[in-house]
Amino acid sequence: MSQLANKVALVTGGSRGIGAAIAKRLAADGASVAITYAKDASAASAVVKAIELDGGRAIAIQADAADVGAVKGAVEKTFATFGRLDVLVNNAGTAIPKTFEETTLEEMDRVIDINVRGTLAATQAALKYMKSGGRIIMTGSAVGERVLTPGLVAYSATKGAVKMFAQGLSREVGSRGITVNNVQPGPIDTDLNPAAGDWAVPQKAATALDRYGHVEEVAALVAFVAGPESSYITGANLTVDGGMNA
Repeated sequence: MSQLANKVALVTGGSRGIGAAIAKRLAADGASVAITYAKDASAASAVVKAIELDGGRAIAIQADAADVGAVKGAVEKTFATFGRLDVLVNNAGTAIPKTFEETTLEEMDRVIDINVRGTLAATQAALKYMKSGGRIIMTGSAVGERVLTPGLVAYSATKGAVKMFAQGLSREVGSRGITVNNVQPGPIDTDLNPAAGDWAVPQKAATALDRYGHVEEVAALVAFVAGPESSYITGANLTVDGGMNA
């Protein structure tokens, strides 16, 4: 029996990169999966088709994570489609790498709106439907705990906020049997942070394994936290960073 059989998961920002890998892994483990995407409908459709080809159930919902109304609507549509909601993965996020002094207020607002406000809104909406055994999982960042490379000040601040949000919320919803955890990737090879080029050099050098991680390595931890064997893990910050923060 698949460990997520009869479960329903919503993965925000699930059309590419880490989010797409998480959606595919949760579906492979038996969950019906909804993903949100901001603009790229074709990429989202490709993830849904890949899941369906493997015998899973999936839908894609357009919802910019910075739009609170759209985020709440995505939660509602997930529940309306599948009849329940067991796992929320707050994966949608963005970074605008540049020095803090050069970062505009508009850029700061964008990072805060997606990484923090969108996460809070999605979680609040999802809690209405979650029952005992529910899982709320954040895609945080290793730089939410320790910043080893320049150019990520505003991003790091938002991921630090996500870390504390997960810890605080775990205290509030623990009595309902719902766990809240924060998965913190380090440098992961995606189109937003490719494992090649000048930007990758200091990140790779900061790891103990001297390599970038793969999206499947993050998805594997998320799948574990989403499953029944993680039932006594909550309020935890689980770092997948190749030893960057060691």
